[in-house]
Amino acid sequence: MNDMKNAGTVATIPSDAEVTARVEALLGRMSLEEKVGQLAQISGADFMPGPKAEEIIRKRGAGSVLWLNDTKKFNELQKIAVEESPSGIPLLFALDVIHGYRTIFPVPLAMASSWDPAVAEQAQTIAAKEARAAGLHWTFGPMLDIARDARWGRIVEGAGEDPYLGAAMAAAQVRGFQGNDLADPERVVACAKHFAGYGAADGGRDYDPVFLSEAQLRNVYFPPFQAAVNAGVATFMSAYMDLNNVPASGNRWLLRDVLRGEFGFAGFVVSDAIAVGNLVVQGHARDGRDAALRSLKAGLNMDMASSVYLENLADLVNEGLLSMAEIDEMVRPILSLKVRMGLFEHPYVDETLLEKVVALPEHRQAARVAAQRSMVLLRNEGGLLPLPKTLKNVAVIGPLADSMEATEGSWMVFGHKPAAVTVLQGIRAKLPEASVTYAPGPEIRKDIPSFFDEVIFSEAQKPIQTPEAAEAAFQTAVETARGADVVIMVLGENANMAGEFASRGSLDLPGRQEELLKAVVALGKPVVLVLLNGRPLSINWAAEHVPAILEAWEPGTEGGNAVADILFGEVNPGGKLPVCFPRSGSHAPLYYARTLTHQPEDHPQYRSRYWDSPTTPLYPFGFGLSYTTFSITNLNVSASQVKIGESVTVTADVTNTGKVAGDEVVQLYIHQKWGSDSRPMRELKGFKRVPLNPGETKTVTFNLGADELRYWSTNAGRWLQDAAAFDIWVGADSLATLHADLEVVN
Repeated sequence: MNDMKNAGTVATIPSDAEVTARVEALLGRMSLEEKVGQLAQISGADFMPGPKAEEIIRKRGAGSVLWLNDTKKFNELQKIAVEESPSGIPLLFALDVIHGYRTIFPVPLAMASSWDPAVAEQAQTIAAKEARAAGLHWTFGPMLDIARDARWGRIVEGAGEDPYLGAAMAAAQVRGFQGNDLADPERVVACAKHFAGYGAADGGRDYDPVFLSEAQLRNVYFPPFQAAVNAGVATFMSAYMDLNNVPASGNRWLLRDVLRGEFGFAGFVVSDAIAVGNLVVQGHARDGRDAALRSLKAGLNMDMASSVYLENLADLVNEGLLSMAEIDEMVRPILSLKVRMGLFEHPYVDETLLEKVVALPEHRQAARVAAQRSMVLLRNEGGLLPLPKTLKNVAVIGPLADSMEATEGSWMVFGHKPAAVTVLQGIRAKLPEASVTYAPGPEIRKDIPSFFDEVIFSEAQKPIQTPEAAEAAFQTAVETARGADVVIMVLGENANMAGEFASRGSLDLPGRQEELLKAVVALGKPVVLVLLNGRPLSINWAAEHVPAILEAWEPGTEGGNAVADILFGEVNPGGKLPVCFPRSGSHAPLYYARTLTHQPEDHPQYRSRYWDSPTTPLYPFGFGLSYTTFSITNLNVSASQVKIGESVTVTADVTNTGKVAGDEVVQLYIHQKWGSDSRPMRELKGFKRVPLNPGETKTVTFNLGADELRYWSTNAGRWLQDAAAFDIWVGADSLATLHADLEVVN
């Protein structure tokens, strides 16, 4: 099938009129059964019951195939669709390519820690190139859910707690996946998910209901999705959960009024897996027939794998409950996408291409740089880091130190085989002449496994370590550390401890890791803690007793090398936290952009919201250290007073006051002092990551205008910009103190 229809040939970009004409011509000759087929995403995996993909495609065609990662099989199914299905419409092959296909980049929460959208854009550009070479057309990413509760497992897939940072990362990932042309044979179609509010599940429990005011939705949870639309995202995915008692996959207000009507989205919406059928389970639909009717009426184009559309839509039309016009409306954007991608002209993939593409050395190098830029230095007392390369005896301790799974992280591509450079391997490569000993200590694992553990993660297949074996491993680790000059502890979470169906009630280090850490610190050796994790963790003891802590997140294929680059000073860390670190899981949700109470935190009588522990974050949003020091000075606002709708320019100087080159992320925050509604005590409205040589000063410029100063008002029921006074802060994190005033008048 490596013929003239090879997808490696660049297609001519059709005009809008040409696309419309071709789509209408297709619709004119398609039967109702074929149209319904285009509204179905079917499983390519054997674990799903019901008719096989070949049977469905041959009979009526299909919109898309998922849960398949086999280049040869893609071509086989595509040949059936093109040559044997009634209308000859090619398939879209789709898969979760979240942070890399074969070359794995840091997880999205880590890439947000770079505060550099270019990192995310390049990562997804490479992910798209590899995925497309494998025969995939469509990825279920980026995930754009704002998450302010670190217990929620899927926090790992997003950009954290802030809508401004989240919107910047959303647009960057869409650009990376899709490029400027949907027909580009090195790009894939992006899918903005999960629309909307999924990250605010009750108690951080995955799939549980969400209750959000319209103001919260519009001011906090919608902005990344709007940014994705503005960046040209071609598809959306609806969320699983109930939003204010209406499941998102049957929510007309979300899918029609907001997404299409207000955002101007012209692509198509796919459900999350089995979500249309699950409307019955959720008590929204009477049966599958009712679920199909409700979802299609709500504006959901494609049913992911529940077969509810396939089984019911034609009957609903024949019975007069749906019209052919309504079916056509849902099919049009699916056909339009296939036309714009050039799939009719180039439906097949060159089966020799993938191994050539994944062999490109620049992909591994890009993954290494992305990991370096994503890591956050949380603590460095006494300048313990960077470590000298002259070390002769180093102990690397911890259950994640040599884990490829924990290094690459959660949400791997279906069927992916881990191949990461682990932290242990990275340190040994950096110190070829030294003695680098290793002991994992006791194993860690989830208390209650999920379906994903059973079918995806190798840890779940291992026998449970006995208490006796765990104690022996503990003692071996302590003895290994005792003989070293420096100990590097690699602790955190296994890959399956974050992600879908991986929420937690606690944010403590799982298992006996903190106990092991305390035992090693008690030896009196210099100790460095490297964290591999997919969410903020409550590391209160470590933050007080361990001199150096590096948050490496789940850093990807080159993660171990990147960690070693930072530990030994070849790279100066410059990442910043995209989320607060709570002191306890019971403090979640915790986020910086809260509204003021009658007794604010700077009130003379303020102590804590809890009587048994401080409620301030262990580490605040935007926080991160460096091997050098910076000063931010000379804050200037171009005008002290402006009229509604006008803009001001905010400038500040940032200087590297230390002895080595490094990056500082300069952050701009505002607070509206009064107005129609109470506004958050601080809101991020600008950021720039600035590289500086020792002694160098640069001026950073931000713009504040109507887009940054307006908000959705509960009182007014609309977008509003008040005449009001504003605080402006510029600094290195959300506790910035460099301050100026601004007044907006009528």
